[in-house]
Amino acid sequence: MARKLAAGNWKMNGLAADLAEIDRLGAMLPDSGCDVLICPPATLVARMAERAGARILVGGQDCHAASSGAHTGDISAAMLRDAGASHVILGHSERRADHAETDAAVRSKALAAQAEGLVAIVCVGETEAQRDAGRAVEVIASQLEGALPDDPALLVIAYEPVWAIGTGRTPTEAEVAQVHSMMRATLARRFGAAADGVPLLYGGSVKPANAAQIFAIADVDGALVGGASLKADEFGAIVSALAAAAKG
Repeated sequence: MARKLAAGNWKMNGLAADLAEIDRLGAMLPDSGCDVLICPPATLVARMAERAGARILVGGQDCHAASSGAHTGDISAAMLRDAGASHVILGHSERRADHAETDAAVRSKALAAQAEGLVAIVCVGETEAQRDAGRAVEVIASQLEGALPDDPALLVIAYEPVWAIGTGRTPTEAEVAQVHSMMRATLARRFGAAADGVPLLYGGSVKPANAAQIFAIADVDGALVGGASLKADEFGAIVSALAAAAKG
């Protein structure tokens, strides 16, 4: 069984003063056996890792495929690891759109991350046009085929329908279940029995109000949360919903 994971993506938000939210979050976390991860901007990774304690994991939002070199403005997996990160988000739709990242580029980054011992959180998801055209499953299967790295032990998959991110809209439970079932089957073909241990996260307007409903869906092992992860009260409520779902 995959371990439950609540991951927060702060995106390009957060200054030093906002680290107080980590102190508040740590104080309210349930003793649930679920993993809790926050991925702040690179400027805060080291400082967050220093104060997060044992109950909160810290990750990066991207890494370069190279271990070092003349890549101004980029950050390597080794640098993230050195700063205290355990995970890194790769292939998020915003990076695919803003930086023209391809599946092949995401795979290269995931391989680099795993080589440094980081858990690669590989993001996949369809646009609204692709969903409306009935191509959602096809698109996501293609993204997985091109982006999956080699080690299922250091892998998380996050399904984030592009049209649901930050919009307040979410797919139906049946639509989420269809995609997550396909992803689990795809992983099984690639990794065999080890696929059962790969957490499958849902992301896209996850909030305290809908978290329990989402976590009740088969093959949903947690969430990749955007805006709601910036405030301890909101993210803590989502973690509590995941903990309740884990206990059945």
